[in-house]
Amino acid sequence: MEMRPPLDNDSWRILGLDIDGTLMHWGGDISDRVVRAVEQVRMCRNHVILATGRNIVATMPVAERLGIRRGYAVCSNGAVTLRLNPASPGGYDIIETVTFDPTAALALIREEMPDAFFAVEDLGVGFRVSREFPMGELTGRQIVVDSFEDLAHGEATRVVIRAPGVDVSHFDDLVHRIGLNDVTYAVGYSAWLDLTPPGVTKASALEALRRKLGVYPAHTVAVGDGNNDLAMLEWAGQSAAMGNAPAHVHAAADEVLGSVEEDGLLPLLERLIDPDRLAVL
Repeated sequence: MEMRPPLDNDSWRILGLDIDGTLMHWGGDISDRVVRAVEQVRMCRNHVILATGRNIVATMPVAERLGIRRGYAVCSNGAVTLRLNPASPGGYDIIETVTFDPTAALALIREEMPDAFFAVEDLGVGFRVSREFPMGELTGRQIVVDSFEDLAHGEATRVVIRAPGVDVSHFDDLVHRIGLNDVTYAVGYSAWLDLTPPGVTKASALEALRRKLGVYPAHTVAVGDGNNDLAMLEWAGQSAAMGNAPAHVHAAADEVLGSVEEDGLLPLLERLIDPDRLAVL
């Protein structure tokens, strides 16, 4: 069993941060106060790692907004890990991808929801889609395929299914009824279903980075607000759920912060800003 060491000026921490509903307001903004606090947290020997369901194309502008040009980011709910590197094209190197064959899962869901929108991540570009998603729902290029067979062909890091007008509880019932055993899934606030490879979550990617960076398990912190954050909150030595998160996400966390619209993340960030650690750098 790994012993918990003292948290001193030589100890590094990992802070895993969800983006949407945690860092970013629903209107798409991150406040200047949060940006400044994240910068100071990074100066205090903390690895601030964006951990998001977003693809690479949608994640990089957030890293830029936060001034994070070096370090790591976890995208596609853990299926893609980046090393941020300003010298590389696009500002990143892909250091890990985990893929799966989505054919069986897509066929099962299509049989139940033939009118749904289907998208398969096209790494670093956008998505291959059965038809174009409504504006603003996917980031990056949408390539409409000729047939459903073309969409499901080959390995994928992430699959998205969107069924406008369908109740979220229906999605929950569906995934349990049809038995999606060969994937990891997360149901969004709306009728939105994310599929990733089996066993892959934000937590699995963060754990690999924790080991790579040599950070003690007790020195890990995570903040999120959605179903796809549950594993990350359970993984962290200290965890917090946003006030706007549903009750079952609150229950998975050590504490509940204020809502994203009131920058509820700030008190936690401020606790990680230690003047003594700042003075060391």
